[in-house]
Amino acid sequence: MRNLLFSLRFNGAAYHGWQMQQNAVSVQQVFSEALENVLHEKVDVKGCSRTDAGVHANQFCASVKTSRTIPCERLVFAVNHFLPPDIAAWSCREVPLSFHARYDCRGKEYVYLIWNARVRDPFLYARALHDWYPLDAEQLNRAAQAFVGYHDFTSFCTLDKRQGRNFCRTVTHASVRRDGDLVRFTVAADGFLYNMVRILVGTLLYVAQGKLSGADLPRIFEARDRAAAGPTAPPQGLYLNRVFYDEGVL
Repeated sequence: MRNLLFSLRFNGAAYHGWQMQQNAVSVQQVFSEALENVLHEKVDVKGCSRTDAGVHANQFCASVKTSRTIPCERLVFAVNHFLPPDIAAWSCREVPLSFHARYDCRGKEYVYLIWNARVRDPFLYARALHDWYPLDAEQLNRAAQAFVGYHDFTSFCTLDKRQGRNFCRTVTHASVRRDGDLVRFTVAADGFLYNMVRILVGTLLYVAQGKLSGADLPRIFEARDRAAAGPTAPPQGLYLNRVFYDEGVL
């Protein structure tokens, strides 16, 4: 038996997130079917994370156990033959049998893209949020520093019974940068709660619009109340950008 770790990239616009769904097409379903076409056996694919409908990934990791002996390099090309153009296997390597793509993950980095111009860019349709309201990236970058550190993020998540009662996470990096009309919010942490990144973005957009100030963020943390933060930003601008494991895994 072998345990294989795949690194994937996908445009999530056409999918109902990563997780297998009964009544909707998911990335996990499509990837699993492609693997089964190559391996000629049923597979149980373990993903590194759940992603919402419409969310993308520059790097998504998934582990799967198989008895087949096809070399990893050949597997990448074979699986891509059966995948649609909006999903690609980027790499594959063998890992210990005890390895689990989700439970062995040490952290993740997300990016949220905002097209900040009066006129929409059709080439960014379903790939970035179009927000015409002028954004001061330097102001938002200063505000985003309040997210860094160990905090209780109850105010910045949608309550989900699957995530238990611990709402504390350590954010190691948060930044907002502008490149022309494209504004990029980047955040890395040891873990994320349901809708956490999208709510952080929605809160920063409220800061940009003057509905909140950067000085309000400590109060929002202390409130431990979802209603105290900004709205949940739409999914189309969100990308799982990097997945972190122990050195040597990827």
